[in-house]
Amino acid sequence: MSVKESYSDIFEKLERHHKWFNESLPLIASENIPSPAVREVLVSDFGNRYAEGWPGERVYAGCTYIDEVEVICMRLAQKLYNAEFADVRPPSGVLANLAIYSAFARPHDIMMAPSIPAGGHISHGKREHAGTAGLVHGLDVEFYSFDATQMNIDVDKTKQKVRQMVQDGRTPKMAMFGGSLFLFPHPVKELADFLKGHDIHINYDAAHVAGLIAGGVFQDPLREGVDTMTMSTHKTLFGPQGGLILGFERHMEDIKKSVFPGTTSSHHIHHMAAKAVAFAEMLEFGVSYAQQVVANAKALAESLSDMGFKVLGEDNGFTKSHQVAVNVLDYSDGGNVEADLEKANIIVNRQLIPGDIKAGRNYFHPGGIRLGVSEITRLGMKESAMKEVANYIKQVIIDKKNADTIKDSVRLFRQDYQNVQYCFDGKLGAYEYIKLR
Repeated sequence: MSVKESYSDIFEKLERHHKWFNESLPLIASENIPSPAVREVLVSDFGNRYAEGWPGERVYAGCTYIDEVEVICMRLAQKLYNAEFADVRPPSGVLANLAIYSAFARPHDIMMAPSIPAGGHISHGKREHAGTAGLVHGLDVEFYSFDATQMNIDVDKTKQKVRQMVQDGRTPKMAMFGGSLFLFPHPVKELADFLKGHDIHINYDAAHVAGLIAGGVFQDPLREGVDTMTMSTHKTLFGPQGGLILGFERHMEDIKKSVFPGTTSSHHIHHMAAKAVAFAEMLEFGVSYAQQVVANAKALAESLSDMGFKVLGEDNGFTKSHQVAVNVLDYSDGGNVEADLEKANIIVNRQLIPGDIKAGRNYFHPGGIRLGVSEITRLGMKESAMKEVANYIKQVIIDKKNADTIKDSVRLFRQDYQNVQYCFDGKLGAYEYIKLR
Protein backbone atom coordinates (compact mmCIF):
# COMPACT_ATOMS: atom_id res chain seq x y z
CA MET A 1 0.00 0.00 0.00
CA SER A 2 1.40 3.41 -0.98
CA VAL A 3 1.71 6.33 1.40
CA LYS A 4 -1.20 8.09 -0.29
CA GLU A 5 -3.33 4.95 -0.02
CA SER A 6 -2.45 4.59 3.65
CA TYR A 7 -3.33 8.25 4.19
CA SER A 8 -6.75 7.77 2.59
CA ASP A 9 -7.32 4.48 4.41
CA ILE A 10 -6.97 6.18 7.78
CA PHE A 11 -9.88 8.49 7.06
CA GLU A 12 -11.99 5.74 5.59
CA LYS A 13 -11.61 3.74 8.81
CA LEU A 14 -12.42 6.78 10.93
CA GLU A 15 -15.65 7.31 9.02
CA ARG A 16 -16.53 3.62 9.22
CA HIS A 17 -15.98 3.71 12.99
CA HIS A 18 -18.37 6.65 13.35
CA LYS A 19 -21.00 4.87 11.27
CA TRP A 20 -20.58 1.67 13.32
CA PHE A 21 -21.09 3.42 16.64
CA ASN A 22 -24.02 5.34 15.22
CA GLU A 23 -25.70 1.95 14.72
CA SER A 24 -24.55 0.25 17.93
CA LEU A 25 -25.33 0.02 21.62
CA PRO A 26 -22.21 1.43 23.35
CA LEU A 27 -22.22 -0.17 26.81
CA ILE A 28 -18.58 0.26 27.84
CA ALA A 29 -18.75 1.61 31.40
CA SER A 30 -15.56 3.65 31.01
CA GLU A 31 -16.78 5.56 27.95
CA ASN A 32 -19.23 8.32 27.11
CA ILE A 33 -20.11 10.60 24.21
CA PRO A 34 -19.08 14.28 24.44
CA SER A 35 -21.29 17.15 23.37
CA PRO A 36 -20.75 19.09 20.12
CA ALA A 37 -19.34 21.94 22.24
CA VAL A 38 -16.68 19.69 23.75
CA ARG A 39 -15.80 18.37 20.29
CA GLU A 40 -15.43 21.97 19.03
CA VAL A 41 -12.90 22.77 21.76
CA LEU A 42 -10.91 19.62 21.00
CA VAL A 43 -10.14 20.75 17.43
CA SER A 44 -9.18 24.30 18.49
CA ASP A 45 -5.65 25.75 18.36
CA PHE A 46 -5.32 25.18 22.12
CA GLY A 47 -4.32 21.64 21.16
CA ASN A 48 -1.16 22.92 19.48
CA ARG A 49 0.17 24.94 22.42
CA TYR A 50 2.26 24.41 25.55
CA ALA A 51 1.44 25.84 28.96
CA GLU A 52 3.78 24.16 31.42
CA GLY A 53 3.28 25.26 35.00
CA TRP A 54 0.44 27.05 36.80
CA PRO A 55 -1.66 29.91 35.38
CA GLY A 56 0.36 33.09 35.74
CA GLU A 57 3.55 31.08 36.27
CA ARG A 58 4.00 29.54 32.81
CA VAL A 59 7.27 28.40 31.28
CA TYR A 60 5.99 29.51 27.84
CA ALA A 61 4.66 32.78 26.42
CA GLY A 62 1.43 32.90 24.40
CA CYS A 63 -0.73 31.69 27.29
CA THR A 64 -2.91 34.76 27.87
CA TYR A 65 -6.21 33.12 26.94
CA ILE A 66 -5.09 29.66 27.99
CA ASP A 67 -4.54 30.99 31.52
CA GLU A 68 -7.95 32.66 31.57
CA VAL A 69 -9.70 29.47 30.45
CA GLU A 70 -7.76 27.34 32.93
CA VAL A 71 -8.78 29.59 35.81
CA ILE A 72 -12.42 29.25 34.70
CA CYS A 73 -11.93 25.49 34.47
CA MET A 74 -10.57 25.27 38.02
CA ARG A 75 -13.37 27.42 39.43
CA LEU A 76 -16.03 25.32 37.71
CA ALA A 77 -14.46 22.10 39.04
CA GLN A 78 -14.35 23.51 42.57
CA LYS A 79 -18.00 24.56 42.34
CA LEU A 80 -19.10 21.24 40.87
CA TYR A 81 -17.55 19.23 43.71
CA ASN A 82 -17.57 21.83 46.50
CA ALA A 83 -13.79 21.47 46.69
CA GLU A 84 -11.26 23.93 48.11
CA PHE A 85 -8.70 23.05 45.44
CA ALA A 86 -8.77 21.65 41.90
CA ASP A 87 -5.89 20.73 39.62
CA VAL A 88 -7.29 20.31 36.11
CA ARG A 89 -3.95 19.53 34.43
CA PRO A 90 -3.53 15.72 34.67
CA PRO A 91 -4.00 14.28 31.16
CA SER A 92 -5.59 11.09 32.52
CA GLY A 93 -7.00 9.48 35.63
CA VAL A 94 -3.95 7.22 35.87
CA LEU A 95 -1.64 10.24 35.86
CA ALA A 96 -3.84 11.88 38.50
CA ASN A 97 -3.35 8.79 40.68
CA LEU A 98 0.38 8.78 39.99
CA ALA A 99 0.59 12.42 41.08
CA ILE A 100 -1.12 11.50 44.37
CA TYR A 101 1.28 8.58 44.91
CA SER A 102 4.19 10.94 44.26
CA ALA A 103 2.89 13.62 46.61
CA PHE A 104 1.94 11.47 49.58
CA ALA A 105 3.92 8.23 49.43
CA ARG A 106 7.42 6.96 48.73
CA PRO A 107 8.61 3.79 47.00
CA HIS A 108 8.15 0.71 49.22
CA ASP A 109 5.39 2.39 51.25
CA ILE A 110 2.25 0.27 51.66
CA MET A 111 -1.07 1.18 50.08
CA MET A 112 -4.44 -0.46 50.72
CA ALA A 113 -6.64 -0.88 47.62
CA PRO A 114 -9.28 -3.20 46.16
CA SER A 115 -7.96 -6.18 44.22
CA ILE A 116 -8.78 -6.25 40.52
CA PRO A 117 -11.29 -9.16 40.77
CA ALA A 118 -12.90 -7.16 43.60
CA GLY A 119 -13.23 -4.13 41.36
CA GLY A 120 -9.85 -2.43 41.67
CA HIS A 121 -8.26 -0.56 38.79
CA ILE A 122 -4.91 -1.50 37.31
CA SER A 123 -3.52 1.90 38.35
CA HIS A 124 -3.97 0.70 41.97
CA GLY A 125 -2.26 -2.60 41.26
CA LYS A 126 0.77 -4.56 42.40
CA ARG A 127 4.09 -4.59 40.60
CA GLU A 128 3.70 -8.26 39.66
CA HIS A 129 0.47 -7.38 37.87
CA ALA A 130 2.15 -4.42 36.10
CA GLY A 131 -0.06 -2.08 38.10
CA THR A 132 0.85 1.61 38.12
CA ALA A 133 1.14 1.84 41.90
CA GLY A 134 3.58 -1.04 42.14
CA LEU A 135 5.41 -0.93 38.82
CA VAL A 136 5.83 2.82 38.38
CA HIS A 137 5.88 4.18 41.91
CA GLY A 138 7.16 1.09 43.74
CA LEU A 139 4.33 0.86 46.26
CA ASP A 140 3.65 -2.35 48.15
CA VAL A 141 -0.06 -2.93 47.58
CA GLU A 142 -2.23 -4.79 50.07
CA PHE A 143 -5.87 -5.55 49.35
CA TYR A 144 -8.94 -4.70 51.37
CA SER A 145 -10.97 -7.65 52.60
CA PHE A 146 -13.91 -8.06 50.23
CA ASP A 147 -17.46 -9.38 50.65
CA ALA A 148 -18.41 -10.96 47.33
CA THR A 149 -22.07 -11.29 48.35
CA GLN A 150 -22.33 -7.57 49.07
CA MET A 151 -19.89 -6.69 46.24
CA ASN A 152 -18.14 -4.26 48.55
CA ILE A 153 -15.26 -3.82 50.99
CA ASP A 154 -15.72 -5.74 54.24
CA VAL A 155 -15.31 -3.06 56.92
CA ASP A 156 -14.73 -5.27 59.96
CA LYS A 157 -12.27 -7.64 58.29
CA THR A 158 -10.40 -4.72 56.76
CA LYS A 159 -10.00 -3.13 60.19
CA GLN A 160 -8.71 -6.45 61.53
CA LYS A 161 -6.22 -6.70 58.67
CA VAL A 162 -4.92 -3.16 59.17
CA ARG A 163 -4.57 -3.67 62.93
CA GLN A 164 -2.51 -6.78 62.28
CA MET A 165 -0.36 -4.92 59.75
CA VAL A 166 0.27 -2.14 62.28
CA GLN A 167 1.17 -4.74 64.91
CA ASP A 168 3.60 -6.30 62.44
CA GLY A 169 5.26 -2.94 61.78
CA ARG A 170 3.73 -2.60 58.31
CA THR A 171 1.42 0.40 58.75
CA PRO A 172 -0.02 1.53 55.40
CA LYS A 173 0.89 5.00 54.21
CA MET A 174 -2.09 5.36 51.90
CA ALA A 175 -5.59 3.95 51.38
CA MET A 176 -7.23 4.00 47.94
CA PHE A 177 -10.99 3.79 47.50
CA GLY A 178 -12.81 3.56 44.18
CA GLY A 179 -12.33 1.14 41.35
CA SER A 180 -13.11 -0.14 37.91
CA LEU A 181 -15.99 -2.49 38.72
CA PHE A 182 -17.90 -0.16 41.02
CA LEU A 183 -21.50 -1.05 41.79
CA PHE A 184 -22.00 0.45 45.25
CA PRO A 185 -20.57 3.36 47.27
CA HIS A 186 -17.45 2.36 49.16
CA PRO A 187 -17.53 2.49 52.99
CA VAL A 188 -15.53 5.69 53.28
CA LYS A 189 -17.43 7.05 56.31
CA GLU A 190 -17.11 3.69 58.06
CA LEU A 191 -13.32 3.53 57.61
CA ALA A 192 -12.07 7.12 57.38
CA ASP A 193 -11.63 7.87 61.09
CA PHE A 194 -10.06 4.47 61.68
CA LEU A 195 -7.54 4.93 58.86
CA LYS A 196 -6.72 8.50 59.83
CA GLY A 197 -6.10 7.26 63.35
CA HIS A 198 -3.08 5.50 61.87
CA ASP A 199 -2.02 8.60 59.88
CA ILE A 200 -3.01 6.99 56.57
CA HIS A 201 -3.63 9.33 53.62
CA ILE A 202 -6.98 8.54 52.01
CA ASN A 203 -7.56 9.01 48.27
CA TYR A 204 -10.78 8.24 46.43
CA ASP A 205 -10.51 7.33 42.76
CA ALA A 206 -13.80 8.61 41.36
CA ALA A 207 -12.92 7.86 37.73
CA HIS A 208 -16.07 5.86 37.11
CA VAL A 209 -18.53 7.67 39.35
CA ALA A 210 -17.43 11.31 39.04
CA GLY A 211 -20.62 12.34 37.26
CA LEU A 212 -22.77 10.50 39.79
CA ILE A 213 -20.98 12.26 42.66
CA ALA A 214 -21.44 15.62 40.91
CA GLY A 215 -25.11 14.80 40.43
CA GLY A 216 -25.57 13.94 44.10
CA VAL A 217 -26.72 10.34 43.60
CA PHE A 218 -23.76 8.24 44.76
CA GLN A 219 -21.63 9.45 47.69
CA ASP A 220 -19.70 12.59 48.64
CA PRO A 221 -16.13 11.50 49.42
CA LEU A 222 -14.76 14.95 50.29
CA ARG A 223 -17.38 15.22 53.04
CA GLU A 224 -16.99 11.60 54.13
CA GLY A 225 -13.36 11.84 55.17
CA VAL A 226 -11.02 11.49 52.19
CA ASP A 227 -7.99 13.75 51.86
CA THR A 228 -7.89 13.84 48.07
CA MET A 229 -10.02 12.70 45.16
CA THR A 230 -8.82 11.76 41.67
CA MET A 231 -10.88 11.00 38.59
CA SER A 232 -11.17 10.65 34.87
CA THR A 233 -13.29 13.23 33.09
CA HIS A 234 -14.91 11.06 30.43
CA LYS A 235 -17.04 8.33 32.01
CA THR A 236 -20.11 9.36 34.00
CA LEU A 237 -18.55 12.82 33.85
CA PHE A 238 -19.15 13.37 30.13
CA GLY A 239 -16.11 15.40 29.16
CA PRO A 240 -13.03 14.73 27.06
CA GLN A 241 -10.55 12.07 28.06
CA GLY A 242 -8.49 13.55 30.88
CA GLY A 243 -7.86 13.64 34.62
CA LEU A 244 -8.68 15.82 37.62
CA ILE A 245 -7.49 16.10 41.23
CA LEU A 246 -9.64 17.63 43.95
CA GLY A 247 -8.93 18.28 47.60
CA PHE A 248 -8.20 20.79 50.29
CA GLU A 249 -5.91 23.82 50.34
CA ARG A 250 -3.61 22.15 52.89
CA HIS A 251 -2.49 19.72 50.19
CA MET A 252 -2.41 22.20 47.30
CA GLU A 253 1.33 22.84 47.01
CA ASP A 254 2.26 19.15 47.26
CA ILE A 255 -0.20 18.28 44.49
CA LYS A 256 0.81 21.17 42.22
CA LYS A 257 4.47 20.09 42.32
CA SER A 258 3.58 16.44 41.75
CA VAL A 259 1.59 17.32 38.64
CA PHE A 260 4.22 19.73 37.27
CA PRO A 261 7.07 19.16 36.99
CA GLY A 262 6.62 15.78 38.71
CA THR A 263 4.41 13.77 36.37
CA THR A 264 3.26 16.07 33.56
CA SER A 265 4.88 18.46 31.11
CA SER A 266 2.36 20.07 28.78
CA HIS A 267 -1.08 19.08 29.96
CA HIS A 268 -3.03 18.86 26.67
CA ILE A 269 -4.52 22.35 26.74
CA HIS A 270 -7.43 21.58 24.41
CA HIS A 271 -8.52 18.80 26.75
CA MET A 272 -8.28 21.17 29.71
CA ALA A 273 -10.56 23.67 27.97
CA ALA A 274 -12.97 20.90 26.98
CA LYS A 275 -13.10 19.84 30.64
CA ALA A 276 -14.28 23.36 31.47
CA VAL A 277 -17.15 23.02 28.97
CA ALA A 278 -18.11 19.63 30.41
CA PHE A 279 -18.03 21.00 33.98
CA ALA A 280 -20.42 23.77 32.90
CA GLU A 281 -22.71 21.20 31.28
CA MET A 282 -22.63 19.06 34.40
CA LEU A 283 -23.44 22.03 36.64
CA GLU A 284 -26.47 22.76 34.45
CA PHE A 285 -27.71 19.24 33.62
CA GLY A 286 -25.83 16.90 35.94
CA VAL A 287 -28.52 16.20 38.53
CA SER A 288 -31.12 15.01 36.02
CA TYR A 289 -28.49 13.10 34.03
CA ALA A 290 -27.07 11.30 37.08
CA GLN A 291 -30.54 10.39 38.33
CA GLN A 292 -31.42 8.90 34.95
CA VAL A 293 -28.14 6.99 34.74
CA VAL A 294 -28.77 5.20 38.04
CA ALA A 295 -32.43 4.56 37.16
CA ASN A 296 -31.34 3.06 33.82
CA ALA A 297 -28.67 0.87 35.41
CA LYS A 298 -31.18 -0.53 37.90
CA ALA A 299 -33.73 -1.14 35.13
CA LEU A 300 -31.15 -2.92 32.97
CA ALA A 301 -29.97 -5.08 35.87
CA GLU A 302 -33.50 -6.05 36.86
CA SER A 303 -34.45 -6.86 33.27
CA LEU A 304 -31.39 -9.05 32.77
CA SER A 305 -32.08 -10.85 36.05
CA ASP A 306 -35.71 -11.43 35.09
CA MET A 307 -34.51 -12.94 31.80
CA GLY A 308 -32.34 -15.50 33.61
CA PHE A 309 -28.92 -13.87 33.85
CA LYS A 310 -26.89 -14.04 37.06
CA VAL A 311 -26.52 -10.36 37.84
CA LEU A 312 -24.07 -9.62 40.65
CA GLY A 313 -25.02 -7.56 43.70
CA GLU A 314 -28.56 -8.88 43.93
CA ASP A 315 -28.62 -8.61 47.75
CA ASN A 316 -28.07 -4.84 47.43
CA GLY A 317 -30.45 -4.26 44.53
CA PHE A 318 -27.86 -5.07 41.82
CA THR A 319 -26.35 -1.58 41.48
CA LYS A 320 -26.34 2.00 42.71
CA SER A 321 -24.03 3.26 39.98
CA HIS A 322 -23.94 3.30 36.18
CA GLN A 323 -22.63 -0.27 36.04
CA VAL A 324 -24.13 -3.73 35.86
CA ALA A 325 -21.99 -6.86 36.34
CA VAL A 326 -23.11 -10.23 34.99
CA ASN A 327 -21.73 -13.72 35.62
CA VAL A 328 -21.92 -15.41 32.20
CA LEU A 329 -20.32 -18.77 33.02
CA ASP A 330 -23.60 -20.59 32.39
CA TYR A 331 -23.23 -19.73 28.70
CA SER A 332 -19.51 -19.34 27.99
CA ASP A 333 -16.97 -16.92 29.44
CA GLY A 334 -16.62 -13.15 29.39
CA GLY A 335 -14.21 -13.07 26.48
CA ASN A 336 -16.42 -15.12 24.18
CA VAL A 337 -19.56 -13.30 25.25
CA GLU A 338 -17.90 -9.94 24.56
CA ALA A 339 -16.98 -11.11 21.05
CA ASP A 340 -20.44 -12.54 20.33
CA LEU A 341 -22.16 -9.33 21.41
CA GLU A 342 -19.82 -7.18 19.34
CA LYS A 343 -20.90 -9.09 16.22
CA ALA A 344 -24.43 -7.90 16.99
CA ASN A 345 -23.29 -4.25 17.45
CA ILE A 346 -23.58 -4.50 21.25
CA ILE A 347 -20.33 -3.17 22.68
CA VAL A 348 -19.46 -4.42 26.20
CA ASN A 349 -16.30 -5.51 27.97
CA ARG A 350 -15.29 -8.74 29.67
CA GLN A 351 -14.74 -8.49 33.41
CA LEU A 352 -12.91 -10.38 36.12
CA ILE A 353 -15.34 -11.14 38.94
CA PRO A 354 -14.85 -12.55 42.46
CA GLY A 355 -13.71 -16.18 42.30
CA ASP A 356 -12.10 -15.95 38.87
CA ILE A 357 -8.47 -16.02 39.97
CA LYS A 358 -8.96 -18.95 42.36
CA ALA A 359 -10.72 -20.83 39.58
CA GLY A 360 -7.79 -20.25 37.22
CA ARG A 361 -9.60 -17.83 34.93
CA ASN A 362 -7.79 -14.80 33.54
CA TYR A 363 -8.65 -11.41 32.06
CA PHE A 364 -8.94 -12.77 28.52
CA HIS A 365 -11.52 -15.36 29.54
CA PRO A 366 -13.02 -14.17 32.85
CA GLY A 367 -16.33 -15.15 34.36
CA GLY A 368 -18.19 -11.93 33.74
CA ILE A 369 -19.04 -8.96 31.62
CA ARG A 370 -19.44 -5.34 32.72
CA LEU A 371 -22.14 -3.11 31.26
CA GLY A 372 -22.37 0.68 31.59
CA VAL A 373 -25.34 2.89 30.75
CA SER A 374 -23.63 6.30 30.82
CA GLU A 375 -23.42 6.71 27.05
CA ILE A 376 -26.82 5.37 26.09
CA THR A 377 -28.36 7.57 28.79
CA ARG A 378 -26.73 10.60 27.22
CA LEU A 379 -28.29 9.55 23.93
CA GLY A 380 -31.69 9.95 25.59
CA MET A 381 -32.59 6.39 26.57
CA LYS A 382 -34.75 5.84 29.65
CA GLU A 383 -35.94 2.83 31.68
CA SER A 384 -38.24 1.39 28.99
CA ALA A 385 -35.34 1.29 26.55
CA MET A 386 -33.29 -0.75 29.04
CA LYS A 387 -35.75 -3.62 28.65
CA GLU A 388 -35.09 -3.55 24.91
CA VAL A 389 -31.34 -3.52 25.48
CA ALA A 390 -31.56 -6.46 27.88
CA ASN A 391 -33.64 -8.39 25.37
CA TYR A 392 -31.04 -7.92 22.62
CA ILE A 393 -28.36 -9.24 24.97
CA LYS A 394 -30.55 -12.22 25.88
CA GLN A 395 -31.21 -13.05 22.24
CA VAL A 396 -27.47 -13.21 21.55
CA ILE A 397 -26.25 -14.97 24.70
CA ILE A 398 -29.11 -17.17 25.91
CA ASP A 399 -31.20 -17.69 22.78
CA LYS A 400 -28.15 -17.95 20.48
CA LYS A 401 -29.90 -16.08 17.69
CA ASN A 402 -28.09 -15.01 14.56
CA ALA A 403 -25.88 -11.99 15.26
CA ASP A 404 -26.68 -10.33 11.94
CA THR A 405 -30.39 -10.48 12.70
CA ILE A 406 -29.87 -8.83 16.09
CA LYS A 407 -27.54 -6.27 14.49
CA ASP A 408 -30.35 -5.21 12.15
CA SER A 409 -32.71 -4.83 15.11
CA VAL A 410 -30.15 -2.79 17.04
CA ARG A 411 -29.62 -0.54 14.03
CA LEU A 412 -33.34 0.18 13.78
CA PHE A 413 -33.62 0.74 17.53
CA ARG A 414 -30.79 3.27 17.47
CA GLN A 415 -32.51 5.44 14.85
CA ASP A 416 -34.54 7.08 17.63
CA TYR A 417 -31.40 8.01 19.60
CA GLN A 418 -29.12 10.08 17.40
CA ASN A 419 -28.30 13.23 19.35
CA VAL A 420 -26.49 14.10 22.56
CA GLN A 421 -28.78 15.12 25.42
CA TYR A 422 -28.00 16.98 28.68
CA CYS A 423 -26.02 19.73 26.94
CA PHE A 424 -26.48 23.32 25.78
CA ASP A 425 -26.28 22.52 22.06
CA GLY A 426 -27.05 19.05 20.72
CA LYS A 427 -27.76 19.82 17.05
CA LEU A 428 -24.82 17.84 15.73
CA GLY A 429 -25.37 14.09 15.52
CA ALA A 430 -23.75 12.22 18.39
CA TYR A 431 -21.42 10.26 16.09
CA GLU A 432 -21.59 12.55 13.07
CA TYR A 433 -18.23 12.59 11.33
CA ILE A 434 -16.88 16.11 10.80
CA LYS A 435 -14.70 16.41 7.71
CA LEU A 436 -12.19 19.28 7.72
CA ARG A 437 -10.07 18.31 4.73
